[in-house]
Amino acid sequence: MSPFHAELDLASIARDILRQARELGADEATAGVSHSAYSELSRRDGRIEEAKESRSLSASVELLVNDRFSSHSTSDLRPEALRSFLERAVAATRYLEPDPNRRHPDRASQGEADIDLDLVDRTFVDGDPEPRRLRAETVESTVRERMNDQNVRSVTAYAWEGRSRRAVALTNGFETDGERTSFGMATSVSLEEADGRLPEAWSSCSTMHRADLWSIDRLANDVRARALSRLGSRPTTSGRYPMLLDHRVVARILGTVVGPLSGAAIYEHRSCMADRLDTAVASSAFSMWDEPLIPRGAGSRRTDGDGRPATRRAVIEDGVLKTFFIDVYNGRRLERDPTTGSASNLVVPKGEKSVDQLAAGLPKAILVDGFLGGNANPTTGDFSFGIRGALLEHGERVAAVSEMNVSGNIVDLMMRFVEAADDTWLLGAWRCPTLLFDDVQFSGT
Repeated sequence: MSPFHAELDLASIARDILRQARELGADEATAGVSHSAYSELSRRDGRIEEAKESRSLSASVELLVNDRFSSHSTSDLRPEALRSFLERAVAATRYLEPDPNRRHPDRASQGEADIDLDLVDRTFVDGDPEPRRLRAETVESTVRERMNDQNVRSVTAYAWEGRSRRAVALTNGFETDGERTSFGMATSVSLEEADGRLPEAWSSCSTMHRADLWSIDRLANDVRARALSRLGSRPTTSGRYPMLLDHRVVARILGTVVGPLSGAAIYEHRSCMADRLDTAVASSAFSMWDEPLIPRGAGSRRTDGDGRPATRRAVIEDGVLKTFFIDVYNGRRLERDPTTGSASNLVVPKGEKSVDQLAAGLPKAILVDGFLGGNANPTTGDFSFGIRGALLEHGERVAAVSEMNVSGNIVDLMMRFVEAADDTWLLGAWRCPTLLFDDVQFSGT
């Protein structure tokens, strides 16, 4: 299998795709060429369970032919295969219905933020599995050592590394490229309880740079704490409780806010937020920002999907909805100015108190640190999610909680936001602290 080639001229391949597409009759075209390498190794109960390696070189093309739009992809970039691929793609596009809104953005609106986001770790070496083998082996042995006082059913450890590059070119002259690396490790633990229950826990860490990974000791200590917190879990009494939403899982709730903000959802009449711009959709204590220019951020980017420069923007500020995620295409369909087509890093400002301090002030509360199934309706904002976590009294854990649901309407829930803790989670595109909501409906026994 061929190694990752950092020197491969992806931009030239993209330009050649554009040239051929125009020769074949496309009025406009966007070409993207991607090159990636990824490897992952997992160990379970003392043995290597699975080893994966992949290398890919692929291309995608979006075509506008007589106001008809289509998108296509291929992994065969041999000159003769690429020409045949483009011939078929252009011919197929002619049969579609016209959609003139698909035309390129105004070239004057396109560009890149002038910033080094530091998304590439130059220590990445492709083709050598030894670092991943050693990391997974050490994770597994360390976790087993931490759990030696428990009835452990199984331990699984994972280690992975990857690097990817992508170049994009448009027939209007705009070009951009990006590259990033990733390093990660994870572990899962399954325990056996006397009554036959098999509580499980998971912990993981993934970063752009190897040096930013947690220590293996930290990962092992974290999964131990999470595993012990699952022991004896049961549903508690149904009712309305304050909810502490753990910083690792805020995306499950806040995603229910962000999904209806997309231009496509608004155009297709499946957004409960369509008429809420510049109105209150959350407590005045709540703010959330889209911040694409954070160095080493999981969602960071210099340009959005339309080639427009990435910029920081308020999504919700002091409870008021400030923006939608509207790309150029849906902006034309909605006859609105485009903003950006999707979120990057979503940031909720941290508060001044620790989670323990917030919990200590609550006579009774439910800490939610995991979700198990459920659904949300973006048209109405109604949701119901299975949860797991802990029942707290004055900050003390009195029972592990599972087999319960949290339900309601997302705007009503956001209006019940009280404050954020000071523990911002940095290992992902949702850079949020633990959040406290008041008077939330839980269903259990």
